[in-house]
Amino acid sequence: MENFSKKLISFALVALVSSGVSIGAYSFLNRSKSISDNAIEEAGNKYAKPVAFTPVSNRPAVENDFTKAAAKSVNAVVSIKSTTSAKQQQQQGMMQDPFFEFFFGQRGGGNMKPQPRVGMGSGVILTPDGYIVTNNHVIEGADILEVTLNDKKSYNAKIIGTDPSTDLALIKIEAKDLPTLSFGDSDKLQVGEWVLAVGNPFQLYSTVTAGIVSAKARSLGMINTGKAMGIESFIQTDAAVNPGNSGGALVNTDGELVGINTAIYSETGAYSGYSFAIPTSIVSKVITDLKQFGSVQRAVLGVIIREINADLAKEKDIQIQDGIYIEEVSDRSSAMEAGIKKGDIIIAINDVPVKTVAALQEQVNRYRPGDKIKVTIQRGKDTKTLPVTLKNNQGNTEITKTKGIDSLGAAFKELKDKTKQELNISSGVQVTGLKAGKFQRAGIRDGFIILSINGVNIKSVDTIESIFNDIMKGNSRDKVMFITGIYPNGKTGYYAVDLSE
Repeated sequence: MENFSKKLISFALVALVSSGVSIGAYSFLNRSKSISDNAIEEAGNKYAKPVAFTPVSNRPAVENDFTKAAAKSVNAVVSIKSTTSAKQQQQQGMMQDPFFEFFFGQRGGGNMKPQPRVGMGSGVILTPDGYIVTNNHVIEGADILEVTLNDKKSYNAKIIGTDPSTDLALIKIEAKDLPTLSFGDSDKLQVGEWVLAVGNPFQLYSTVTAGIVSAKARSLGMINTGKAMGIESFIQTDAAVNPGNSGGALVNTDGELVGINTAIYSETGAYSGYSFAIPTSIVSKVITDLKQFGSVQRAVLGVIIREINADLAKEKDIQIQDGIYIEEVSDRSSAMEAGIKKGDIIIAINDVPVKTVAALQEQVNRYRPGDKIKVTIQRGKDTKTLPVTLKNNQGNTEITKTKGIDSLGAAFKELKDKTKQELNISSGVQVTGLKAGKFQRAGIRDGFIILSINGVNIKSVDTIESIFNDIMKGNSRDKVMFITGIYPNGKTGYYAVDLSE
């Protein structure tokens, strides 16, 4: 626990105070595009115009560059207020979470009644009709999300999808004609280039800070901790970022979005030198998938890898220093089918050099299962380029959509007052039209009246759907509905419905 706490303090997430690779060919519609339901999908087909770099002597004054970029950005960056009920905290174990204690203060002792938790973060408007990207840790576990625009208008938001593996989330508000940020090409960023961080630190709205790109494809081991397939390839900057900035925009001097601010390197929990942002090469792919499919379509090579360092090079008699060493190749994986072998060294993906694990992850996760890529390897003294058809972690090339409440295999109807009186209950929803599905496999029969799910009283069909969606969008691998209810004859029933099947 002591080591865990030290690691937590060294690599503090900026806006866990709030509440808690991917594709280079995807981007969003520019502001001039018309509103459409397919805005995100259409925008994923191309990047915005790459940033043009000119000699310093030919650039406009720095102040002018910053002013123009800030003017384009501040109205498209929102404040996000997340409220988590005390009951929700207890169900999710937040009150025993050292992350939570560090960022929210010490827990109350003894018999103190848990209070709702309120946190603040930031988000970036992507489409005029209200799609907003933020960090997963900003909205994780929240019962209520309130989005405040730069003009102080407030809206309730709903979660469209989350991806804990990259710490990204897509939410939506019901609004029109909103200001947006165009996507820039994070691949074109150069170390030493000026960038701006735009967000709402310490509830100070529309705050803009400046810095330079200090490094790219940086991995800190934060998202990877406890997360399956955690993906980190951060843009490191020295722009000042503090609690509340999480989910805000990192923009270039043209005012284009190049990253989502996520973390700081700090021993105090406040800014002390370096901040980290998720590049748009990851962001665009993740949010496009969340909008289109409800979950991220993640492709994998199927290899266990290590970065090459002096010790590994000596141990394996490796003559090159740049590349990723393959320790194992999984059976029936994309890599095995392509002819990649243990001991090979991956040096490029689609002709893009990869020198670190983070860089390799970023390149591979730009693609979906079924996509074809070129993997360049070093095998002994020979260099080979192999065609690879990517698969998902189930070993196939299928694209999957998140299934809705229909997967339960039942219809529902709300009870009449007379039925409630006869059964001496105050609320409940009756199962009807049972067919093949999760309810039937759990043993539930037609006519069963659901009284509670996971400790929540069921008063309407909407309540069931809300609980179902929360479970499916959560981070836990144990996706289960614990259902209590009665049959019309008065017999009590208890069922556990496995939603992960």
